[in-house]
Amino acid sequence: MRTVIAGGHGQIALRLERLLAERDDEVAGIIRKPEQADALREAGAEPIVLDLEAASANDVAEVLRGAGAVVFAAGAGPGSGVARKETVDRDAAVLLADAAERAGVRRYLMVSAMGADTDPRPGTDDVFAAYLRAKGAADAEVRHRTALDWTILRPGLLTNDPGTGRVRLAASTGHGSVTRDDVAAVLAELLDTPSTAGLTLELIGGHTPVSVAVKDIAGN
Repeated sequence: MRTVIAGGHGQIALRLERLLAERDDEVAGIIRKPEQADALREAGAEPIVLDLEAASANDVAEVLRGAGAVVFAAGAGPGSGVARKETVDRDAAVLLADAAERAGVRRYLMVSAMGADTDPRPGTDDVFAAYLRAKGAADAEVRHRTALDWTILRPGLLTNDPGTGRVRLAASTGHGSVTRDDVAAVLAELLDTPSTAGLTLELIGGHTPVSVAVKDIAGN
């Protein structure tokens, strides 16, 4: 299966690209900067240079044609302001959904954020609050897409510790941290589990092997 990942140079995306390439899946990553292409090639992914803040839905649909799944793993990143939380974390996610529908790609995985469905706590940094609202708005939009088999994944606090291969995956997990390695492993497993379509899931570190956690939540 060919999978196209938006935000292909992100830390989770690069890990996912390596996992998919290692199992001989065809994988491509959408990136904004040409100088990021070598990192994708090293991960085993085809780089696609396309600025999601400037592209049209038709532009994106062209690079999605023939794919079996898309993953939204893009983000404005640290140091960006409120405006880019909206144009990347919200608008680009919606654009990818529009493009997937036009290209006939049903499977859509969204990397969201824990807390995206609730109002930010009083005193929350303005930029982080904007990030959570943008993620929540994007999730809400994707949930209404009947042409998409979507799954929304909301990890807890992300760390760069080595993955454990063991997680807690549920509609509600409570707060906690999770390694980026384990997030990527869960995404790869979700791609193989279409019966998780229509679920919004939280993810933190835990004691259940990734494959078992995904099968359990899917009811397999």
